[in-house]
Amino acid sequence: MGFITIILLSFGVAMDAFAVSVTNGLCYKKFRRKEAFISAFTLGLFQAVMPVIGYLISSSFLETISYLDHWIALFLLSSIGVNMIAEGIKTYRNPDNFCKTDIFTRKLLLTQGIATSIDALAIGISFAVMGTNITLAVSCIGSITFFCSLFGSFLGKKFDFLLKEKAEIFGGSILLFIGFRIFIEHMFF
Repeated sequence: MGFITIILLSFGVAMDAFAVSVTNGLCYKKFRRKEAFISAFTLGLFQAVMPVIGYLISSSFLETISYLDHWIALFLLSSIGVNMIAEGIKTYRNPDNFCKTDIFTRKLLLTQGIATSIDALAIGISFAVMGTNITLAVSCIGSITFFCSLFGSFLGKKFDFLLKEKAEIFGGSILLFIGFRIFIEHMFF
């Protein structure tokens, strides 16, 4: 996987965390700079650690599945992308369910970190199958997620929730594009 693809993938994966950060900035009254930095750090950390876990798990049976690498990448990235697009559309259609509470807690932050990084775990499996430089990939994913989350927190404080569902739809579209690109490259080139 090339550097540009890793950067695009990092932005695609970061869109869930970005959308959550916009929501946090919007919904929580006492969500200030300190909370924004802690949230961005936590989300970036989870997004960086989960691909490593997926990579390590899948490395143990890599030889068995290596001939299916393009199919696995297509399936995982497309599934994640379609799910992100569906969530964005659901939020767009039901904006009343947007803010359910106005208290930001550590438990909520950990839940958000895990929930937004499950897709990164699956992408880590793709990294092992594709022979991707895991150090470069997780560094990009973690840092891009951190900055996108920080930016999203501040946007959430400034704007209405116009961004959340668009971020998820955009991120999902990027992941779909990358999944099909990998599949096409391996099948036809």
